[in-house]
Amino acid sequence: MTVVPPPRPTSGVSPLQLLTRAEDGERLHALLWRAGPGWRMISSAVLGGGVGERAWVLNAQVSHGYRRTDPDRHLADLARDAGARGPGVGLMTAADVRAHGRAYDSGVDAVATAGLGVRGWAASAAPGTDQAAAPGTINVVVALPVALTDAALVNAVATATEAKVQALLDVGLDCSGTPTDAVCVAASTPRRGEAPHAFAGPRSLWGARLARAVHVAVSTAATPERCA
Repeated sequence: MTVVPPPRPTSGVSPLQLLTRAEDGERLHALLWRAGPGWRMISSAVLGGGVGERAWVLNAQVSHGYRRTDPDRHLADLARDAGARGPGVGLMTAADVRAHGRAYDSGVDAVATAGLGVRGWAASAAPGTDQAAAPGTINVVVALPVALTDAALVNAVATATEAKVQALLDVGLDCSGTPTDAVCVAASTPRRGEAPHAFAGPRSLWGARLARAVHVAVSTAATPERCA
């Protein structure tokens, strides 16, 4: 696996690393953010989901015919091969992650990848299933340079999701997302004597910044010509 660091951004948390690998005859890519210590994350990811301290986030492209039944182990192996250490968050998508969208707003850094080959509305008459959905997936990763309470982290996930749907509609896509969308919100751990922010809704100080950053990142990644 090769690691190619892109130019350091002028704002945001840290540069992303582009990972390239050969797998089952395909050339696939992944984005790795080495956050390091000092971060608490909330995520719906298959690896490292839930709430807790995390040191890295990996967003890995997989084939459209992905059929492995151990995606958490697969992601952990990819992260280990890239040199990521400690607990982290691992996400998957069938989209080419090189075509990601990234946006900054007053300290908030948002990155989105969009595979929209399978998409629709969340509220549907179709019956649910406990089987894995076909690969596709919009993955959204957001980092805030402030501490949030657990409730505010949940609030931030809701705000990011609302901004994602708004972006999809604004670029002309008639959907709320895909069946496998995932999100990860990272906030700094509170320093001694620091009170974490209690709100992250779209009209709160940091929630408004998060919403704008996610909206731009998803709008960039989800333009129709870039949908997988």
